[in-house]
Amino acid sequence: MIIVCQKPLKKLKINGIALFPFIFIRKPEDKENNVLINHEKIHLRQQWEMLIIFFYIFYVIEYYYWVFKLKDNDLAYRRISFEREAYDNESNLNYLKKRKFWSFRKYL
Repeated sequence: MIIVCQKPLKKLKINGIALFPFIFIRKPEDKENNVLINHEKIHLRQQWEMLIIFFYIFYVIEYYYWVFKLKDNDLAYRRISFEREAYDNESNLNYLKKRKFWSFRKYL
């Protein structure tokens, strides 16, 4: 389910976020942005595979590991294995049909 949620996301300066089982997007027109929606659907699959709570725990741990190592928040975000998988495959709209279980491990 996709929910348009403009004000909170505007403060976070992000276009979308997947919080199982929802995808929140900032702009109503982004409902038609297949690349953004696919990116967030990849995150939903990752969350499901990791029983949701472990996804969030691992995501935060990995993020802070990279922040500590790289000393840069944006670079740290881009180095998170979940994000790397999603960014690498967001344009492939058939990716989730062929994606193997725990594919994010390739990006660790």
